[in-house]
Amino acid sequence: MTKKSHFDVLVIGSGAAGLSLALQLPSDVRCAVFSKGALSSGSTFWAQGGMAAVLHDRDSVEKHVADTLLAGAGLCHPDAVEFTVSQSRAVVDWLVEQGVDFDRRDDQQDQEFQEFHLTMEGGHSHRRIIHAADRTGRAISEVLTEQARKAPNITLLTDRCAVDLIMDGPRCAGVYMLNRTTQGVETYAGKATVLATGGASKAYLYTSNPDGASGDGIAMAWRAGCRVADLEFNQFHPTCLYHPEAKSFLVTEALRGEGARLQLPDGEPFMQKFDSRGELAPRDVVARAIDHEMKRLGLPCVYLDITHKSDEFIETHFPTVLERCLRLGIDPRRDRIPVVPAAHYTCGGVLVDQHGATDVQQLYVIGESACTGLHGANRMASNSLLECFVYAASAAQQIGETIATSEFADLPLWDSSRVSQSDEKIVIRHNWHELRTMMWDYVGIVRSDRRLRRAQRRLNLLNAEVDDYYRRFTITSELLELRNLCQVSLLMVECAITRKESRGLHYNQDHPNTGESAEHSVLVPDNAMAQQHTFPDYHSSARPQGVTK
Repeated sequence: MTKKSHFDVLVIGSGAAGLSLALQLPSDVRCAVFSKGALSSGSTFWAQGGMAAVLHDRDSVEKHVADTLLAGAGLCHPDAVEFTVSQSRAVVDWLVEQGVDFDRRDDQQDQEFQEFHLTMEGGHSHRRIIHAADRTGRAISEVLTEQARKAPNITLLTDRCAVDLIMDGPRCAGVYMLNRTTQGVETYAGKATVLATGGASKAYLYTSNPDGASGDGIAMAWRAGCRVADLEFNQFHPTCLYHPEAKSFLVTEALRGEGARLQLPDGEPFMQKFDSRGELAPRDVVARAIDHEMKRLGLPCVYLDITHKSDEFIETHFPTVLERCLRLGIDPRRDRIPVVPAAHYTCGGVLVDQHGATDVQQLYVIGESACTGLHGANRMASNSLLECFVYAASAAQQIGETIATSEFADLPLWDSSRVSQSDEKIVIRHNWHELRTMMWDYVGIVRSDRRLRRAQRRLNLLNAEVDDYYRRFTITSELLELRNLCQVSLLMVECAITRKESRGLHYNQDHPNTGESAEHSVLVPDNAMAQQHTFPDYHSSARPQGVTK
């Protein structure tokens, strides 16, 4: 059974970006927020470390901007970086106003004006990471969810998996949603649609991300006619817990910020051999160093040691890590933590302007699905939450100012009359495993031309197989995620093939040097409706070699 509903704004994704945008829309704008599962099922809830912000006079916007530009290896857009960083104080003030209880320093007498407790992370020249112990994402998610539940203009719809955007000429007019409870496809019309669906790290066999990180927004925007850029820059978090029962548990970078050392099994530290900043080097440097040592010595993992800190310090600052490790028989107060790198963050995405607007009219993309120009070739630690809030606020403002001039389109209901129930669902499971294994082996931390071409050939076949399955059989959430991951994985490989150098997170052993000029890898779909945005050099009319047809 199908149904049709109308909302002024459709927000697909219930993480930091989606919820904060919904909460900042005018109160007379009716908004629906969709989540694949529970409202807390996305990546925000699991973010441990915190959010980068300039919050005291020992730091400055200029220093934060400089650190971000350095980490981004020449591909950050200075305007985007300055715009984002300059809003950090306002973002913190708004979150505190909503009720987020960030940690404060406990060494000050005046409780009323107590400074926030700030930690240090890789790539930062100052302590500027505001946090709520090591449960920052959870603290933010719970507060924003509570506020959204109380907002009379916001409708929260869980267990909905986006199928595809609905186009009305050059504009996005709505979205088809699979109701995972009824298994029916629902039609939602909107005057504006916002994709806040997160990244695509589930394309890799080992990842710190929850299961829903399947690149849905990027794939849907591409199919609708939006350009994408810089998808070869996949950030691998250096330290995920290595244990057969751990499943995607990230060991926060804040441990290294507080002095934890990376060691080989015999206790030898190794990071100083790779970078003078040691454990506080940017994540790409640390991840490649760990990968190098593991391959050189044939190790299943390396170790993170914070046993030199007091029990009270570890219990106070890292309760989540402590609890999870203890559950697996590891005591970080006494034992070293076994860790391995894992896919963590998608730095590229859908090209957007300062308001999150895309090439398609009335379609916005914010958060990890977007390419704003902030991260460049390597996201600096804890800049991602900040980006979510800054661009959500900017998009909400533009939508609020322009939505009165928009109208609903008359949308067709979903037609499932020509498909049947599948009797070979095992194909999805096999293709899913093959995709993730291949991406890990061929498009991982270290790449080569031959591996990338091999991945490209197989991904073209996989996409054809999945597309045929999609057209023949009744859709399921697993099929939709596989379809999107296959598409985004191919876009990642296409971007990687065009880059004949090593830069930031992209390391190709056949092209180990960094080129003299920093160029973006922009892919253009055949149905593109490109418009000029605020970053003109992002929007070249030239179609890069290897673009998906």
